Amino acid sequence: MKTVLLAGGLGTRLAEESESKPKPMVEVGGRPILWHIMRSYSARGFNEFVVALGYRGDVIKRYFLDYFYLRNNLSIDLRSNQIAVQGSDCEDWMVHLRDTGLETQTGGRLRRLADELRGETFMMTYGDGVCSVDPRALLECHRRHGKLATITAVRPPARFGGLVFDGDLVAQFSEKPQVGEGWINGGFFVLEPEVLDYIDGDDTIFERSPLERLAQDGQLVAYRHEGFWQCMDTLRDVRLLNSLCDGKLPPWDPAFPGTPGTNAS
Repeated sequence: MKTVLLAGGLGTRLAEESESKPKPMVEVGGRPILWHIMRSYSARGFNEFVVALGYRGDVIKRYFLDYFYLRNNLSIDLRSNQIAVQGSDCEDWMVHLRDTGLETQTGGRLRRLADELRGETFMMTYGDGVCSVDPRALLECHRRHGKLATITAVRPPARFGGLVFDGDLVAQFSEKPQVGEGWINGGFFVLEPEVLDYIDGDDTIFERSPLERLAQDGQLVAYRHEGFWQCMDTLRDVRLLNSLCDGKLPPWDPAFPGTPGTNAS
């Protein structure tokens, strides 16, 4: 089963990090966040990826072109230009890199991949967020309901301290608990090829008309994920994600102990 990664955005709110590289290549714990997302899928058996490129797609292409050589020891015969690789320290991934346009919107990028997505169920997510969701459980939920699309619903991260007043005094201060918030689009989908017919063209934003129409048609199922989820929209998010990698296993890693459970609806 293919997993589509939307990796063509400009990342305007990460100007300092993404001026010379696309947002999915911003590093978290010494590796691009794109790599972390792919590892989350591959650890559960999903090893074929279609990466929809846009802004600075050449950087992503170069990363994967050099990946095998940079991960292993090399012997280079300069006279004959022969390269011998010692070792095979690489993931078992098949990565399809597809140019989908510089200005194309999220839905349009999917639509441009239609020829290779027709005929089978596929996964889809963005190249700028990490999550502890198990894609196998997400797929099971999708198949059980038999609809065209399944979306992962998550709690928005608590960003601000909550205040309880007693007159002008602060009687209580605490971080907002996630359980007090609503559900939002977590960005991890399972989709049937028929979803592509809900997309008009390059200017279609997937999160608007296509998802709205799928919901109206009773074809959109929610998989409620109570575990870790974090997007990377701002430099603050980059710093947070890096702090979670600082000398320890991050909470979105498949090997993280005590990962919170999930439940479907």
